[in-house]
Amino acid sequence: MWWIPTLYLAEGLPYIAVNTLSTILYKNMGMSNEDLAFYTGWLYLPWVIKPFWSPFVDILKTKRWWTIYTQLLIGISFAALAFVLPLSNYLILSLVIFWVIGFLSATHDIAADGFYMLALDSSDQSLYVGIRSAFYRLATILGQGGIVIAAGYLELSTGNIPLAWAITFAMLSVLFIAVTFYHINVLPKPESDCSSVGNVKKVDVLKEFFGTFRSFFKKKGVWIAVLFILLYRFPEAQLVKMINPFFLDSVSEGGLGMSTSEVGLVYGTIGIIGLTLGGILGGYIVSRIGLKRSLWPMALSITLPCAVFCWMSISQPDPGTLLDMILINLAVFIEQFGYGVGFTSFMLYMMYFSEGPSQTSHYAICTAFMALGMMIPGMFAGWIQQMLGYVNFFWWIMLCCIVTLGVTAMIKVDPSFGVKKQSELP
Repeated sequence: MWWIPTLYLAEGLPYIAVNTLSTILYKNMGMSNEDLAFYTGWLYLPWVIKPFWSPFVDILKTKRWWTIYTQLLIGISFAALAFVLPLSNYLILSLVIFWVIGFLSATHDIAADGFYMLALDSSDQSLYVGIRSAFYRLATILGQGGIVIAAGYLELSTGNIPLAWAITFAMLSVLFIAVTFYHINVLPKPESDCSSVGNVKKVDVLKEFFGTFRSFFKKKGVWIAVLFILLYRFPEAQLVKMINPFFLDSVSEGGLGMSTSEVGLVYGTIGIIGLTLGGILGGYIVSRIGLKRSLWPMALSITLPCAVFCWMSISQPDPGTLLDMILINLAVFIEQFGYGVGFTSFMLYMMYFSEGPSQTSHYAICTAFMALGMMIPGMFAGWIQQMLGYVNFFWWIMLCCIVTLGVTAMIKVDPSFGVKKQSELP
């Protein structure tokens, strides 16, 4: 309890900074939706290519070493980001720094998850998995909620958007450097966490590395599985890039005209609560009826709630009115709750497909395809939105839900997977 909560806070915050805070930052700095989606879409790339360097994290140094030093470098990178934002050429510099943070964050994910498994025995891994997940969720709430609210407050108090965000990222820098020194003192030093560089030949590393990919693509039904992983989140990949711009754009531009702090409050708190509750319900449903019988209900759960954005874009509720603000919160809750339910089956399918030899590596390859499926559609979401306007864009998202349902119909799952035995049920 001294290190698991802080470790997973440190794992979640950089991911949120790179993939969520960047969109709000660039929108507030006046970037068009087309450019915003395209440039920030590239920031998913480190998570796409993560499997290509994960074997070297396993071999070189220790997981503890990688965990501590990536945290320190993330803290320094946040400081660099704070420094460049007030500059006239901030765009290219900040994008490069965001990409570096993404690369460090993806590396930290590999090291931290590996360290968790090395530092705890199997019973403790099960015991603390709920704590681990809870604090990763808390990082999401802190990132999408607290940090965005703070940035919005600083925007109002300083009247200077670049300065406000520079202060915000400077605070993140201080937090990460403090966490680094805290972890130097509290992270355990398990005997099993050791470098294998002296015991492993380079040719063996390369052989195992390419063998992992070869065995993945020899799995039965691999191309249908890859297609499912790439396209199941096709509507969401586009929607997620335009949610914050929609909230922040003025009413005359088709948005809701919300402040940065209001967006942080709605999506970073109410939205995350809906997401968490949906995830809990999704897990409970699968444990009762299995993954195979859950696929269609969950595919509908992740697609149909997107309709709330069609309603919001047509009616444009006024966030300055209490009733309308309640309706906005309710709409976001419904959409995120449905996403939480529907995402459960997606994650479990990747676990199901990864079963067998090299399960961990195969799961990493699945997550890389998942990131690619989010990256490419998201890059073009801004262009589509500017061509169609918000109302037609959200109707387009509803049309794209057909893709999710189509790939769901293609996959096959063992009916027994995910079902708990009667004696294991609460």
